[in-house]
Parts: sequence; structure tokens; C-alpha cells
Amino acid sequence: MGSADRQSEIRDFLASRRARISPEQAGVPVFGGSRRVPGLRREEVAHLAGVSVDYYIRIERGKIEGASPEVLEAIARALQLDDVERDHLRNLIRARQPRPSRRRTASEKTLVRLQLVVDAITVPAFVQNPRLDIVAANAIGKAVYSLPADGSGLPHNHLLFQFLDPRAGDFYEDADLVRHNGVALLRAAAGRDPHDEQLMGLVGRLSMQSEEFRTLWGAHDVLRYRGGAKRYNHPTVGRLEFGYESFEVSSEPGLTLMVYSVEPQSATAEALALLASWTALPAAPDPGNRRSDTAQ
Repeated sequence: MGSADRQSEIRDFLASRRARISPEQAGVPVFGGSRRVPGLRREEVAHLAGVSVDYYIRIERGKIEGASPEVLEAIARALQLDDVERDHLRNLIRARQPRPSRRRTASEKTLVRLQLVVDAITVPAFVQNPRLDIVAANAIGKAVYSLPADGSGLPHNHLLFQFLDPRAGDFYEDADLVRHNGVALLRAAAGRDPHDEQLMGLVGRLSMQSEEFRTLWGAHDVLRYRGGAKRYNHPTVGRLEFGYESFEVSSEPGLTLMVYSVEPQSATAEALALLASWTALPAAPDPGNRRSDTAQ
């Protein structure tokens, strides 16, 4: 991605954040007359940030050379950016100059090691890359996503499934939110590494084949992995509800370990045990039914 493209990324991101904030939310006095923009005007952002209008316009156009960290922080405050959005803006600015592409694919040795890690986990567990490819998964995790047990379905890309596979609408209980969050994760990943050709290729394919993806991508929303809930409608065992936590893989920057948690003695725990039995998997132990003399 060239310098002009990075300028447009900065411009579009700042403009999208400005458009979402009303004068009332920003504490800007509203006078009579119609407004031609849905959110704040450029001069209002400049006033809130304590910079000249011309200077703010220059920054919003992506011409950030010479802008101090204090000025950028003032603009971030004026636009009410959260921590993820501030990091995204810093990444966009940091990536202005082209640089040689780094290795994008985890080595086979790394994947073998990570596969041993997820295989030792008794609840669904996955390793994902910044493009939202599942690159490693344990047996019960593959069964949740109806992936072949022999691993032939990996890597499995969440976004290609969510936007292009007709089964996705039934599988995800919160399908609209899942697609929004997936695009926001990908947008943040693109900000961190705009030179990832495979990521840009994925964006291009999805943009060509999905109008909804194009709309969400154009919103410039960003997100990072945290914890939360996952709700699925499995075609074999029905409704599954998980908590999940995410962990960065320290030995391979960019990879994330996702571990799903299951409420003991819940309908999901029963469904997973059934799924394990139907797919010839060793059933995951139910934490609510451990013997008192079991070694921990």
C-alpha cells in the first residue's frame, strides 16, 4: 500500500470518527440553521483540539508530517476515540512509509507446537492469524465448526464463511454483530500491517463478492480481541453458548489463541458431550462432576 493510499486511510478514518459524533455529544453549542454534515464540522474538531482549522484539515487529509504526539492526542480526545481507535490511528501514521514485507505465515514447526497446545485443552480451542484464519484447532473445536477431523479444512477463514457461505446466517445466533466485529478486527489488522498482501487480497475478494462487507469496511470501525460470548446454532446438536478468552501467542506475533469456556452441567456441556460421542472424540470432562480424589 503506497503513501497516497495511507493518506486516504487516515483521511477516511478521521472523517468517519468525526461523522459519528453529534455537537451535543461533543459539547459544542448548536445554533439555528441546517447542518450539511451528520456529525461535527472540521472547524468544530479544530476548536475542540485547540488547533487551527487549516492545520486540522491538513491532518485529516493525511498530511501528518510534523504533527506532534500532543496534537494527535488532542485530536483523539476531540473525536472521543477509544483505546483501540487511538492505537489504530497510531498504526496508520506509523505505516506511512513502505517497508519490506515480513513473513506472514507461521512455520510448520510453530503450527505443530501450537497444535499440541490446543490438543491438551478439553474445551474448544483455536489459533487464529490476523486474517481470521483458523490455523490450528483441537478436535472438539473442529466439531463445533463442522470442520473435518483430519485437519483438511484448515485454514478456515471466518470472514469468508460469514459473508459468502449461506449456512452462516443459521449458524451464528448474532450474525449481524459477528460480521460487524469480524470486519472491525480485520480493519484493525490492516492498520497494523498494511503490507500484508494476503490480507489485502482477502479484502479485495470480499469487497467484490459482498455488498455488506463493502459497507462495513467503509465504516472504518476497529476492534481488538478481548473476551465475551459466542452463540451458535450447530446443525447437529443445536444451540451452543460459550464464553471465550483470547491470548496473544508470544512466540509468533500476530497469532491469537482462542479458548471457549463451558458452563458446567449446562445444555452446552451436554451438547458438547453428545457431539464428541458422535464424532468419535474423547468426551471433555464436565467440571461439575469431577471426583474429589482426582489429581489437579
